[in-house]
Amino acid sequence: MKGLSIVTPTQDHLQSAFRVFEASIADAFEQEGLGHLKDDIRKEIEYKQMLLSRAVENPESGYLFLIAVLNGEVVGTVSFGPCGDDVKRCTNNQLADVGELGSLYVLPAYQGRGVGTALIQAMMNHLEKLGVEFFSLDCGLKRAQKIWVHKFGEPYVIAQDYWGQDAHHMVWLCRVSDFVRRS
Repeated sequence: MKGLSIVTPTQDHLQSAFRVFEASIADAFEQEGLGHLKDDIRKEIEYKQMLLSRAVENPESGYLFLIAVLNGEVVGTVSFGPCGDDVKRCTNNQLADVGELGSLYVLPAYQGRGVGTALIQAMMNHLEKLGVEFFSLDCGLKRAQKIWVHKFGEPYVIAQDYWGQDAHHMVWLCRVSDFVRRS
């Protein structure tokens, strides 16, 4: 996308990035028919805001964020950090030592236009430079699961009925080098 830049966030980006979380998380829940779960939406937004704030304030926090900026506005985010609890539970701790790709959110108006792909690509290139060989990714939202199957292939594990009847949770294990674009 012309004019899109992927950068490490600073304090000046926080409020704009927070708006990405607010809009895209609420939209994701709505698209899944879960818009009525207002408390869950609020908790997820607050958690992502806390992670980003911590990463900006302390680069040694264990979380790395990248943001997509277009015309001075943050339009997307992605992170890499320690393996989360859902991945650990779904894999019986098999991936506990594998970092997790997360917080991939793009403003609804920019979805499907390559922003998410650019964020993933930039993160993979960065992780390769850091010597990271593998990453995990998890998802419980059906709409997003279809995207991840297309992008990352079949999941490493599918936790049947994890979120309730017919609400499965998927976990992927991927090799960083498979997603690095060489120039």
